[in-house]
Amino acid sequence: MPTSVESSGDSRFDGAAFAKLVQGAKAASSAEQAWPYLEAAHVVGQLHLKSHLQTHAEMCNLAVRTRDWPEVAGQLLRLALVPLGHLSGRLPIGNPGRATVSAFEPLPVRPELAELITKARNQ
Repeated sequence: MPTSVESSGDSRFDGAAFAKLVQGAKAASSAEQAWPYLEAAHVVGQLHLKSHLQTHAEMCNLAVRTRDWPEVAGQLLRLALVPLGHLSGRLPIGNPGRATVSAFEPLPVRPELAELITKARNQ
């Protein structure tokens, strides 16, 4: 199963790509357009504690703005779990970070997220 690192082609944290993805989410004209950027940012920043927390905070804020209460609850849970995951070294690599997927399951990076990551890294 590919990990976020394998799918995006680089094991180093790419702060510039992460920032571009978060900015892409903020610049999106709708929540539907913002979510993929935040999911891609989650994949890129997941192994970096500060970025991982920032991504879940941004996801929670978007969920509050759209009144998606199940997503808000899921993001609050993930915000609590992030430090534990980093301390234990148990992070579900490739997981997009949404409440619609298990917080514990590693997943292959979806093609549309891999494409956003590649674009952010090549800008």
